[in-house]
Amino acid sequence: MNPTVLEIQNVSHSFGKEPRKNRVLHDLDLKVNEGDIVSLVGPSGCGKSVLLRAILGTHPPEYGKIIVYSGDKNQEATVRLKPDRDIGIVYQRYSLFPFLTAIENVAFGLMVDQTKLPLRLFRPFKWKALRKTHLEQAEVILKKVKLGHALDRYPSQLSGGMCQRVAIAQALIMKPRILLLDEPFGALDEATRSELQDMLLELYAENQQAKKTGQKPPYTILLVTHELSEAIRVGNRVLGISMNWDWQKAHKVFPGATFVYDKSAPVFEPAQAIDHQAMQFQKDEIARSVFDPGHLQDRNQDRESFGDQRI
Repeated sequence: MNPTVLEIQNVSHSFGKEPRKNRVLHDLDLKVNEGDIVSLVGPSGCGKSVLLRAILGTHPPEYGKIIVYSGDKNQEATVRLKPDRDIGIVYQRYSLFPFLTAIENVAFGLMVDQTKLPLRLFRPFKWKALRKTHLEQAEVILKKVKLGHALDRYPSQLSGGMCQRVAIAQALIMKPRILLLDEPFGALDEATRSELQDMLLELYAENQQAKKTGQKPPYTILLVTHELSEAIRVGNRVLGISMNWDWQKAHKVFPGATFVYDKSAPVFEPAQAIDHQAMQFQKDEIARSVFDPGHLQDRNQDRESFGDQRI
């Protein structure tokens, strides 16, 4: 059993005041287990970005709680009220420092997290030793994301896909409890997108190997994507959020989007050829449950029970 990393409890969120209140999210409940890659899909405007900001801690929910568990023996719970290193995020538009090389960009977070300006100015020998350690760690991460050959290149010398790999390495080096990926491959061509999907599958394979040897799986990821094939291929679990559910049975006004789909997905090997025909049944199921405005189902109808796997 894997411990729960992230728990969402009865989360609802809205903007504005009555009578023009915009209800965005309604009564969300979710547990994400350590080592999972969960794909999140949903129609445009359904609140995916609002949910990510709530998980990140920049915009706490109006109602309910978002909790991150420590993963140690005590399994301490922290309610998300502000950003910290427990949650990392990578957006579709990567943000790299143009005046730093790839390895310097990746090491930058460690510098900010582990040192202060007075130490760097007045204790040069200690800073030099720390700097060497940071760069060594950054090199390891960049090699993991297949950029070992581009350590000293500047962002202007890298392709869009390579820059996105650097951005993911920036997040991974901080060892977050969970990494949020917000449409990270949306602006990339199909070939580059497939390569980066393979990279995520390699991280999942590393998780599986860690579990086999009794170690903690190092990567837990929540991936927001609009591509159903990508959601199924990369995630071992697909979660759907939608405005299309039978809210009229219990509410007079629309209360917000909610989770309407939550099922396991087949696990693929890195570089494994995509069998689109094999994916088609689940794609059709997701399209009906999540995206079809004429299919107003019970919000629990297409959800599996993943159980409470906290230690």
